[in-house]
Amino acid sequence: MADLFQASDPVGQPLAAALRPQTLDQVVGQRHLLGDDGPLAQMLAKGHLPSLILWGPPGVGKTTLARLLCDQVDAQMLTLSAVTSGVKDIRAVVEQAKQAQAMGRRTVLFVDEVHRFNKSQQDAFLPWVEEGVLTLIGATTENPAFELNAALLSRARVLPLRALDAEDLSALVDRALATQGQTIADNARQALIAVADGDARRCLGLVESAMDLAGEDGIGLATLEPLLSGSVRRFDKGGDVFYDQVSALHKSIRGSSPDGAVYWLARLVDGGCDPLYLARRLVRMASEDIGNAEPRGLQVAMDAYHATERLGLPECEIALAQAAIFLASVPKSNAVYVAYNTAKAQVQASGSDEVPNHLRNAPTKLAKSMGHGAEYRYAHDEPEGYAAGVQYLPDGVGGDFYQPVERGLEIKIGQRLARLKARDDAYDLD
Repeated sequence: MADLFQASDPVGQPLAAALRPQTLDQVVGQRHLLGDDGPLAQMLAKGHLPSLILWGPPGVGKTTLARLLCDQVDAQMLTLSAVTSGVKDIRAVVEQAKQAQAMGRRTVLFVDEVHRFNKSQQDAFLPWVEEGVLTLIGATTENPAFELNAALLSRARVLPLRALDAEDLSALVDRALATQGQTIADNARQALIAVADGDARRCLGLVESAMDLAGEDGIGLATLEPLLSGSVRRFDKGGDVFYDQVSALHKSIRGSSPDGAVYWLARLVDGGCDPLYLARRLVRMASEDIGNAEPRGLQVAMDAYHATERLGLPECEIALAQAAIFLASVPKSNAVYVAYNTAKAQVQASGSDEVPNHLRNAPTKLAKSMGHGAEYRYAHDEPEGYAAGVQYLPDGVGGDFYQPVERGLEIKIGQRLARLKARDDAYDLD
């Protein structure tokens, strides 16, 4: 298809706008939606277009796809931006849709940045979508499950759009070059695709700028150097991309993958993530996923935190990398994490249970007269420094919160606790 594609009218337009697809078969990417077995292909084959939420990163064609879908069902397309529009604008659109419906024509309302509408604005759509006056197509870069209310989600199908892969971007590069008969060196193509990072709009913008700078030999790597300096990967602080990458870092460490850990750490730092946030996360991971299987993990993580706090970027990067790689490489245990959560649930369920008398402090005569501290056995005076049979929990509160795993130092911890429990059992029998 790429060799048959023609720019609509590049004069006076950015190349990305001039090369905007005019039909669905010209769309690059999104094969999971538009392929023969894709949901959009199946819907359109039946002449059916329900309300949709198009969810995906910038530059993957959400607006273009909405327009082409509208053309497929021969509907008028009205647009609103959630950034600048309010309930008054929604009402005006509804009136236009009613007039079109009376004339036998369908209306598709496209709302860009739909996640920016508040609950009352989202609710304003509902009766008209329900009655079929409007078909809503919303575009968002944010997770609809978090940003849109349940009533709207129940009336619209969510379709995730994906970042374009290298093959898709290469096809876009060819389309752009064909408008001016330009060529590009293979290494320059690869560099441009890498920097475009799945974003079609960014890719075409870079090609357009590169063509303006190209010499007689076409676009070489040297041509791109001034365009690629300072480029950044897709990263949305506080959004889904950010938390997905943090999740990938955490799961790489939990899964004992040093390569995965240092890769996702580098991605987060490269994207502009606050290094102290990353340091805090590493401290959390040291206790949650490693714990007493390798207690040095917490020390290494805290050292990385202090280095980050004192040095900042870029000097702290290697300290963070050292901690991430160490945490990924050592034995894992979530026994501390499970023990704390189990104990916390017990506290919340049982309320304010009394402290057993023998564990209470007795700083005054009154406290002593009430039996506080009575019959307390000082562990250091007992064999092995352990007072067998002493109760350390309130009456009626079960124990066994901490269950060491058979990994790392917790093997020895578990063996010692088992010996002490055997002494408790023997003491109770006596």
